[in-house]
Amino acid sequence: MAYTECMQYTIRGIPATVDNALRDRARAAGKSLNEAAIDALAEGAGVTGAPRKRRDLRDIAGTWRADKAVDAALAAQDRIDEDLWR
Repeated sequence: MAYTECMQYTIRGIPATVDNALRDRARAAGKSLNEAAIDALAEGAGVTGAPRKRRDLRDIAGTWRADKAVDAALAAQDRIDEDLWR
């Protein structure tokens, strides 16, 4: 039990963008890099209890307008060029 209470991970290959974001996050929150990384992992794993910010499409749902040019472009994408499939 004591082993799992202070579990340590080694994570390799952290992209520079992720490193910079974590360091910025730690600095802004006045936390250590380790604390910021743990917070980010917990948040990403969905175990913080905080609701995740989601984007719905209510504001654009039902706003499609028929457009002959768009319909023609979409229809053109559905045509199969038989020469390419031989």
